[in-house]
Amino acid sequence: MFESLAGSSVVVTGASKGIGRGIASVFAGAGAHVLVVSRDAAAGQAAAAELTERLAGRADAPGRPAAGQVTAFAGDVSDPTSCAEMAAAAVARHGGIDVLCANAGKFPERRLAELTAGDIDDVLGTNLKGTMLSVQACLPALRASGRGRVVITSSITGPVTGFPGWTHYGASKAGQLGFMRTAALELAPDGITVNAVLPGNVLTEGLTDLGADYLDQMSAAIPLKRLGSVEDIGFAALFLASREAGYITGHALVVDGGQVLPESLMALDAMGG
Repeated sequence: MFESLAGSSVVVTGASKGIGRGIASVFAGAGAHVLVVSRDAAAGQAAAAELTERLAGRADAPGRPAAGQVTAFAGDVSDPTSCAEMAAAAVARHGGIDVLCANAGKFPERRLAELTAGDIDDVLGTNLKGTMLSVQACLPALRASGRGRVVITSSITGPVTGFPGWTHYGASKAGQLGFMRTAALELAPDGITVNAVLPGNVLTEGLTDLGADYLDQMSAAIPLKRLGSVEDIGFAALFLASREAGYITGHALVVDGGQVLPESLMALDAMGG
């Protein structure tokens, strides 16, 4: 049985939709107090309200802790001042910061030959620089916690695989892992662990717009024959934030339904079933 995270203070960046929203939902469902961070103030408020409503009544569910408080904060992780204000808000509302889920990211498609310097700066500014600035801003509170956890949302794209149109995205996600390893060394004396989850194909709002045929093709390329859910990523992050994972730092956990395992399409055909 895992030790409860109920009452802990968790910051989730990029949490108004997609994987970030799933992470926020899982932590709040475990009883943590979650700060939903989003550049879009209205979207963040809506996500916090929806999660609060959906998790209401958890206290009456046998074996489950009461849901934690979920509130919103409008902030831009690429801006150091905004990151400092984000950390201060979490401390003011929840008494500190125990877990930072550095999830904020963007992934505009653009072929290498067409990339501008602005395109590269935009993606690296949020995905890589934003991760670094978020950790830096939360560091004093994570140290004070005595059980600080940093969980970075990277991706299989970049660190493990590639896909045309996402050279800037893949570079940012690989860069996050380089940051993770050295940050894990620097922060180990403070008892802070730094790890990452690497999602494969996850069913989010954007994918549903691509149609059933596209989703079926994506699912067929995954040995478990389904797309991941945002909660699948949330539970991986929850594990890395737990006391039981306290001896794991500087590591990346692939959460992809076995997507990167087949060496060819023939391997998938040979699975049968």
